Amino acid sequence: MIEIPSRLEGKAFQLYKLEQQLKPLGYTIGGNWDYDHGYFDYKIADESGYQFLRIPFKAVDGQLDSHGTTVEIGRPFLLSHQYQSGLDDHADVGNLGAAFNQFSEPQDSDATFPETYVSVGKVLVQELERRLLD
Repeated sequence: MIEIPSRLEGKAFQLYKLEQQLKPLGYTIGGNWDYDHGYFDYKIADESGYQFLRIPFKAVDGQLDSHGTTVEIGRPFLLSHQYQSGLDDHADVGNLGAAFNQFSEPQDSDATFPETYVSVGKVLVQELERRLLD
């Protein structure tokens, strides 16, 4: 994980409006959100796994599944997930289990981030700052 300091840190936005601005740029709300926090993820590459720019946010007014929720942006960071090849050691058996757990566990959920993409991540953060703050 590589943190990228940003002018976005500590800034508050309505989650719905923020989502409307970020989705067209290629950001998605990551799957591991909770009622009080979550992440916008931007997939940078898929070199020996997946490399993401992750923008954390936390609810400051309401819960993430509520209408009109306000969130505060945390420090962006770069993250690399390296997935194992082959079958998952802990795969669910049966149709119902497989429907909810289709993917292999990460071989390394905090793998080394390729240096070539660090500058890409910094440029993406600068682009977000311009779009959301200026």
